[in-house]
Amino acid sequence: MGFRAFGASVALLAVLAGCAARAPQDEFDEFLEALRGHCGKAYAGRITANDPPPASDPFAGKSLVMHVRECGDVVRVPFHVGADRTRTWVLTRTPTGLRLKHDHRHSDGTPDAVTMYGGDTAKAGTAGRQEFPVDLESREMFAREKLTASLTNVWAMEISPRRFVYELARPGRLFRVEFDLTAPVPPPPAPWGNPDGR
Repeated sequence: MGFRAFGASVALLAVLAGCAARAPQDEFDEFLEALRGHCGKAYAGRITANDPPPASDPFAGKSLVMHVRECGDVVRVPFHVGADRTRTWVLTRTPTGLRLKHDHRHSDGTPDAVTMYGGDTAKAGTAGRQEFPVDLESREMFAREKLTASLTNVWAMEISPRRFVYELARPGRLFRVEFDLTAPVPPPPAPWGNPDGR
């Protein structure tokens, strides 16, 4: 092999090694990378399941917009309900999977009494769907705040080329919002609690 051919082979191997180093390693990484692929974009959603609808439904008749706003090690996705900017989904990679937390803020940026609840994945899931059973810390908070119906919550998220789904399920309750990933909308203002979101 000539020097020129050898050099080309080394360069090719370096490129392939670099690609391999950046490739997702498992279903959790693939899921996060799919979501990060929409960084900076916002999408409108619609409720596809709300069974049974609550007596006082905060989502009824409101515009629903998700915004993939922060895409580093922590992925933050504000979920705007009309003019209400209190909700942000927070996703992080853990040594064993993914963690979902719900950051709830008041309009002055202070945390709600019920905030940072969620859970960790208990199984691998797929690149397109991950489930998050309620964790102990959240159950303790729900019990303290007398939200006993939430003690068995399981949240889920789904992503495909055409849609993103947020789901809450527990015995006797199913709530799903589906967002159209094929039609971006103008990004909304920052969520409450961010330096530029007040």
